[in-house]
Amino acid sequence: METLEFIIYPDGRVQEKVTGIIGASCAEVTAAIEAQLGQVLNQEPTSEYFKAQLNQSTSFQTQTSSSEW
Repeated sequence: METLEFIIYPDGRVQEKVTGIIGASCAEVTAAIEAQLGQVLNQEPTSEYFKAQLNQSTSFQTQTSSSEW
């Protein structure tokens, strides 16, 4: 499950925490929100950011040739 959590402090700072999104795609999800909130001062990637996405599609190319002995 993808979740976005925001903590708004009395001085106006906003802390954003993203969970459930693997890899760097979390930046795409939060870009519009961050643009509306203002300047980003700090980013700390979580362990989910560094997880490799498994790519299950593999293609094979075969080449045949005939010899003329």
